[in-house]
Amino acid sequence: MTETALLAGGCFWGVEEILRAFPGVISTEVGYTGGATEAPVYEQVKKGTTGHAEAIEVKFDPKLVSYESILKHFFRLHDPTQVNGQGNDIGTQYRSAIFYLNEEQRKTGERVKAELQASKKWPKPIATEIVPAKKFYPAEGYHQDYLKKNPGGYTCHWLRPE
Repeated sequence: MTETALLAGGCFWGVEEILRAFPGVISTEVGYTGGATEAPVYEQVKKGTTGHAEAIEVKFDPKLVSYESILKHFFRLHDPTQVNGQGNDIGTQYRSAIFYLNEEQRKTGERVKAELQASKKWPKPIATEIVPAKKFYPAEGYHQDYLKKNPGGYTCHWLRPE
């Protein structure tokens, strides 16, 4: 049995690259969620007019890794204090978000976010949204596993210390 996490933290290429290597993750798929536009495509999403975020659907084995552990890893791979952007990528499509699929995920997300804020690891407030998941639309094929296919390609993501 697998579970799903739906996360956004800037350009989906770098987020996917780091999350796919996390122990217990079975698969990742990049796509779009959080907006109102039906069946969005990259040419629309990149303009920031669809309401969608570049996101990653993470399938994981809950016997090997918890949702909480995935969230803690997610918070290490991007700057969760940057509002509507990540690095040089600016716009709502690059926002930091946890799209929860059930009440348990919402509670876990809020608790992990509060713990991170209280830790003072980041000098500014954590801007990560915690919102109900909407339909996830897989991105075009050339975006899937982008950094695996294009080593050295663009990314603004790296793992910060725990």
